[in-house]
Amino acid sequence: MITGYSDHAANERTYLAWVRTGIAVIAFGFVIEKFNLFMLTLTGAALGNAVPGSLIARAQGRFGRYDGLVLIVGGVVLVVLATVRFMRITRLLDDGRQHEARSVRTELILSGWLVMIVASYFIYLEFG
Repeated sequence: MITGYSDHAANERTYLAWVRTGIAVIAFGFVIEKFNLFMLTLTGAALGNAVPGSLIARAQGRFGRYDGLVLIVGGVVLVVLATVRFMRITRLLDDGRQHEARSVRTELILSGWLVMIVASYFIYLEFG
């Protein structure tokens, strides 16, 4: 029998939830990248070959070039941080002593980052 099994199981469920969120962010980044490529191709076809490339680049916008890449990199960072947190919490649970819950700040920062990215993309799509 594993000592503190319920604590370890809760830690693993939290880890898997963060990994699932990271994978979803990565997938969303890929979707945005492919959509941007589709829109550039569509713009190029609609405007014809005589239109300079700078006009097509302007149609994509400044944010449109990097938004999918930011989400892909952010998702990878999220999975790495979740793995580090999981290993640290597992070590603390196996230690057997009482420890303070001071790692809440990391989860709040990551959650806030995700909200800001999604909100900025919504604003870009709505008003950009």
